[in-house]
Formats: sequence, C-alpha cells, structure tokens
Amino acid sequence: MKIQVPQGATEVKGAVRIQPQENVYLLSFVTSEQAAEAITKDLHPDYPLATKGPSSSSLSGGGFKHLGLTPPQELKSVRTTSACPPCVGDSRRHHIQGIEIHIGEVTGNRVRVYLAAY
Repeated sequence: MKIQVPQGATEVKGAVRIQPQENVYLLSFVTSEQAAEAITKDLHPDYPLATKGPSSSSLSGGGFKHLGLTPPQELKSVRTTSACPPCVGDSRRHHIQGIEIHIGEVTGNRVRVYLAAY
C-alpha cells in the first residue's frame, strides 16, 4: 500500500491474506484523528469519510479478526470511504486496484485506522 504509519502510532498490525485470484493487504494502527484524516486525504478517496452503521467491508473479511482486532464491519459506528489509486493516477500505488479505509473511534482523540487493499 506504501502507507507511512504515523510517528507515535500504536498497535500496528498488518498481514497479507492470500486468496486464489488476488491477495488482500491489511494494515491497522491506532493514531490521532488528525493523522488518520491526513492518511485518508493522501489516498485520494472516492468520496469523503462518512459515518455509517456496521460497515459492509468486502475486502477485509475475517482478516482483521485473525490479527486479534474487532473487524471494522462489526463496529457500531465507523467512518468509511474507498480509494482507487489507478483512477486518480497515484503512481506510488500503481499495483493496487482499490483500498477500503475504515476509521473507528478508540478514546478521546485516538482512532483505529483499518486499511484493506487489493
């Protein structure tokens, strides 16, 4: 994904979910609200982060649960968006077709960022 995990981020976890047709890359960490929004902006999302009910994440499946995390699709309130690096000419991520971005509140100004890319 070529994501720079913010300085001071905690609980950094990542994995590659091997699948028959395409691999899914998972990354999650806890950071400040400002850092999460900066990362989202750098990914050139298709639409602004929006609060929804339980997320309908199609990419992450049980991958985040395997990392010992509550998956974003099980959170009661999460802000979510997606990004298409090839659609916006993001040459840094030319090998990625899509990224799902989920941000869930942890405490105070700290949020958990979930990224799933294929």
